[in-house]
Amino acid sequence: MTPDASAHIEVAATPQRVLELVSDLRGLSGVAEEYSGGKWLNAAGPRIGARFRGFNKRGWRRWPTTATVTDCDATRFAFEVKSLGLAVSRWQYDIEPTGEGCRVTESTWDRRPAWYKPFTVLATGVTDRAVTNQRNIEATLQRLKRAAESV
Repeated sequence: MTPDASAHIEVAATPQRVLELVSDLRGLSGVAEEYSGGKWLNAAGPRIGARFRGFNKRGWRRWPTTATVTDCDATRFAFEVKSLGLAVSRWQYDIEPTGEGCRVTESTWDRRPAWYKPFTVLATGVTDRAVTNQRNIEATLQRLKRAAESV
């Protein structure tokens, strides 16, 4: 299935460095546009099946989510997100080695039921989630590149 928003960037850092950043709740919060932090619920760190409580913000708005890691290896880190027990999205980071480092692709799929979307607009202030996520991904990847290359 085609993602609702996706972008990629070339990063002059090892795939392992990028994986460490995107799979670390603190590291990801330092580069992500809306995600502001989280805590592991049933694990000490990232692994398939690990769940975490995510904290998100946009302006004055704040909302929590619960995510479950579905992929966690050298080429992909991904998680499924729920809000109030409902599937709302999937986020995925694909990491492809290149000669000078790696190519990172961030993608997301909107999984919200149609009836639930008006409630999320109130909670987040976002009326067009696909457009907003596209902008957020592009900004996140730029910050990810700076963070990964700064070491």
